[in-house]
Amino acid sequence: MDKIIHATAQNGSVRIIAADTTALVNEAVRNHNTMPTASAAYGRMLTAGALMGSMLKGKQDSVTVQINGGGISGGVLVTGREDGRVKGYIVNPDADLPVNEKGKLDVSGIIGIDGKFTVITDLGMKEPYVSSVPIFTGEIAEDLAYYYTVSEQTPSAVALGVLVDVDGSIMNAGGFIIQMMPGADEMLADLLMYRLEEIPSITTLQRDGNTIVEIIEYIFDGMDLNILSEGTPALYCDCSKEKVEKALISIGKEDLKQIYDDNASEELICHFCNKKYDFSHEDIGRLLDELK
Repeated sequence: MDKIIHATAQNGSVRIIAADTTALVNEAVRNHNTMPTASAAYGRMLTAGALMGSMLKGKQDSVTVQINGGGISGGVLVTGREDGRVKGYIVNPDADLPVNEKGKLDVSGIIGIDGKFTVITDLGMKEPYVSSVPIFTGEIAEDLAYYYTVSEQTPSAVALGVLVDVDGSIMNAGGFIIQMMPGADEMLADLLMYRLEEIPSITTLQRDGNTIVEIIEYIFDGMDLNILSEGTPALYCDCSKEKVEKALISIGKEDLKQIYDDNASEELICHFCNKKYDFSHEDIGRLLDELK
């Protein structure tokens, strides 16, 4: 089962948010029928969204993360909630490239680096808070760490991993965000950086049978680790026929009438969950009547 945890270490000097997102990423890539490199990019972003969303306080709060560097992916967008629920989509699910020089899926190649990494935080105020930074590497984890360091002045280490099997399914997915709290000892930051550079990737640790709790215990061995909470991240979508109707109406009365006069029907697909909504000729007529 997927799990998301919040923890502290070294007497509260370090904040940790970590998650195993294997099941939700598997569900998402099946829904969108993504190619392997697209699956890796999409899965990393979904994991980032789940981690970031779980850092929010209010049940109605949300954080939307978007990356688009001009690559063939067309960009990826995800929205996370405080309970670990996340939804998202990759514009081009067929985006794929040969492995890079390290033998890894070329996520940076399909994302591109000529663009922005944008975070939109909606806390229910009049306007959401929007902040963007230039794309740092296109590998997503490094871009998120760069965002925290530059935009929020919070030194952070971020790992996001997705291991794609030969049949396109997801073997493992997960990630963590580790942040130094104000006043933390610089020597502690150096020690953590050394440990993170020496450990295997998060998906390697998962593949070897380690749970997300065990991975964090391994990283913070001897550092007063304190698990504060555990939850279950999950894929969600709040689309409905009523919401899709509003989108159809938004094309305008003239275009809607043209569809009706052509005796046509319409099929609209939710970007987030790929669910299809069919609108018959009679449905189009009803919407036109409501616009009168």
